[in-house]
Amino acid sequence: MNKYPIGLQDFRKIRKEGFIYIDKTQPIYNLIDSGNYYFLSRPRRFGKSLLLSTIKEIFNGNKELFEGLWIHDKWNWEQKHPVIHLRYSQIDYKGLGLVEAISKELDFLASEFGIQLSEESIALKFRELIRKVAKNGRVVILIDEYDKPITDYLEDLEQVEKHRAVFKSFYSVLKDADEYIRLLLITGVSRFPKVSIFSDLNNLNDITIHRNYATIVGITQQELEKAFAEEIADIQTQQPDLLSKLKLWYNGYAWHQDADRVYNPFSVLKYMDGRDFRNYWFQTGTPTWLVNLMKHNREFNLENIEIGENALSNFNVENIATVPVLFQTGYLTIKNYNDTFYELKYPNKEVEDSLNDALLSAYRNVYPGHDSMAVTNDLGKALKNNDIPRMIKALDVLLSTIPYDHWKAESESIFHIIVHLSFKRLGLDVRSEVHSATGRCDVLVFTDQYIFAVELKLNGNAQGAIDQIVEKGYLRSYELDPRKKIAVGINFSAEKRAVSEFLVKELK
Repeated sequence: MNKYPIGLQDFRKIRKEGFIYIDKTQPIYNLIDSGNYYFLSRPRRFGKSLLLSTIKEIFNGNKELFEGLWIHDKWNWEQKHPVIHLRYSQIDYKGLGLVEAISKELDFLASEFGIQLSEESIALKFRELIRKVAKNGRVVILIDEYDKPITDYLEDLEQVEKHRAVFKSFYSVLKDADEYIRLLLITGVSRFPKVSIFSDLNNLNDITIHRNYATIVGITQQELEKAFAEEIADIQTQQPDLLSKLKLWYNGYAWHQDADRVYNPFSVLKYMDGRDFRNYWFQTGTPTWLVNLMKHNREFNLENIEIGENALSNFNVENIATVPVLFQTGYLTIKNYNDTFYELKYPNKEVEDSLNDALLSAYRNVYPGHDSMAVTNDLGKALKNNDIPRMIKALDVLLSTIPYDHWKAESESIFHIIVHLSFKRLGLDVRSEVHSATGRCDVLVFTDQYIFAVELKLNGNAQGAIDQIVEKGYLRSYELDPRKKIAVGINFSAEKRAVSEFLVKELK
């Protein structure tokens, strides 16, 4: 039985103890052979730490760990370099403060080389460490989760600014250190503007969106079928459509429009271990502030997103734009690029279902702590059977779960958002505010047998909603579609916090 390195980030441990390892040594070789200063952003639990651990073992010359891997007979194992490996997830910046925590970590790293540091400031201490270690050869500097001391405080901008100033000074010593550095690789989730933290590192090559390194972490289709051939063959005896389901649930991430899409490695390992399709990655820690930010901005529809490259790479903590953060954190990925802007989309079912559920729970003011699965299941059954009375009852149940103190019915938008997310949570094809030649339909829902045009009113009347659908021809574009066309007019009562009236009309 294969061993799955779930949560393991140590290359040596994985190789020594016989865990599955996806061979990434060819793109790693290309990376370390073709440049010196790199920055790479990827979502959490995507293999960044394992990447750095692998590079560390290469430069330490531990050839025996690479037996059977691509790089084994390609690398000069006699040419070793000292490695400074700084991992912010392992330092106690919350307890000690960032400056003191970094200072203690630099002292610890120095002790591993048998060196004692005398400088007081962390910037000068870092420079001293690099220069003293470099007496044994040009240094490899690997910095993991560089942004964690900032992103952990995004709801405290004063602390963010303090940490950013610390980093700006700390990393400035790297500017004139070319003669001491063989390789610098900085990884994290967020892509803060260079002027914000790395203003002096003009030679830092951001390879986040680069065709040569788009698959340096994550699992390609070819890698999946090779590494898990035994598991796939076994499971396919019961699930012949396994590969298509794995792709639907966990594949789809892209960091270049022309590169292979990759699977989320954490979710794949969890699936192979338990063999159940679940939302593994999302459950490991979606930031509450991100979901609440989307709610605050009334953002809920992430279809057909377009954004320029400069905006895509920007993380401005003073005025956080949701779409770049969703891309950097892995909730959106590249669909296409047309020379002026990127088209983004959900990477897969796991992310789409989970984020829609979290958003619906947030708009219902029960997030975090509760999901919306139970209150939407009946809604899905009703729609698929064209049972509109049952659908209305399910919507009423959904609305009734919103705590009274948090009820806000100042406009139709909250109802629109909840209806959209409720259908979307069920995995249905839902389109909001669909434009036609004569107007804009609130919600269109597509099932295997039906196309529903749903018009929502607040303190109005259902007949007016039905008339609007018919008169403005919201379903006219689908006349040649064989599915039945159903117009649904719904009126909400702000006073009753419920559906007060609805009408249904089948259109020919």
